[in-house]
Amino acid sequence: METNIRDWLRTGCEDGLRYFLGGAYNGVYFSLTTQRPLGTNIYDKEWDLLIVLDACRVDALREVAPEFEFIDSVDSVWSVGSSSHEWLCKTFTDQYADEIAETVYISSNPHTQPTFEDGKRPPRQYTVPVTWADWNVVDDDQFELLEQLSRGHRYDDYFDTIPPNVVTDRAILAGRNLEFERMVLHYYQPHRPHVASAYREQRAITDSEDHPWEAIKRGEASTADTWENYTDNLRLVLDSVRRLLDNINAETVAITADHGELFGEMNQYGHPEGIPHPNLKKVPWAVTAATDRNTSTPSTEVTDQEKPSDSDTKARLEHLGYI
Repeated sequence: METNIRDWLRTGCEDGLRYFLGGAYNGVYFSLTTQRPLGTNIYDKEWDLLIVLDACRVDALREVAPEFEFIDSVDSVWSVGSSSHEWLCKTFTDQYADEIAETVYISSNPHTQPTFEDGKRPPRQYTVPVTWADWNVVDDDQFELLEQLSRGHRYDDYFDTIPPNVVTDRAILAGRNLEFERMVLHYYQPHRPHVASAYREQRAITDSEDHPWEAIKRGEASTADTWENYTDNLRLVLDSVRRLLDNINAETVAITADHGELFGEMNQYGHPEGIPHPNLKKVPWAVTAATDRNTSTPSTEVTDQEKPSDSDTKARLEHLGYI
């Protein structure tokens, strides 16, 4: 058991009752759910290639699925987390070490490095007074390959996130050049910022595209408009997934999400840690297949990106509201 009561009291006094109660709740929640996870681990499902769409709701994927020929139907499963960091820490555990050792994991999610290299554990937003959480997360060197994609693309001047085609290019090259049993691809879309329009137009994103939840609360954006931007972000990543499926071999491809997204339910937006709401914990599960028809030849090398620095990672997480 770990205790941090003094810092919890100080944080509550400085940041308000919400953080005081949030810390107490998260201490209990993670203590219980690390020992008895709520949800289905991805390694308990059948797949060769797993495509993780960050913050994708079941109803959103069902809405756009008719536009994509590779999605016949969208089922659902219960995720082990309501945020990326929680999902990572509860998915890649010692219990599945043998499967992880055969997995190539390519990720654009900024929580990847803090989780597997720095040993950070949930919660990130709250100070917990008492916890007996039993985290048993693997290290980065226990994967066949773990690649945290960093910035360094031609969209740097426009927005601070990694476009889906960067992930797709890396996956195609890995599929053609590496030997492995499984591959997990963690795309960052449809997670905010909602960059789809800006990506296509090569322009800077607006404040409401970058911070949609704050814009809704300020009355500067409607929930309907934000939903449209969100589903357009989903279309953007699925367009890239379409190219991937024509340029990699995988008998069983599963499309899922690490968690969902709240659009005002419980007066909450985004994906708070440790919240077992169905629109957060229930995620899509769509099965398809992939065949390398060699229609795309990425020019980058699999190992040519520099590892993101600790300061870069922290800046991204702060910008996205995680810390």
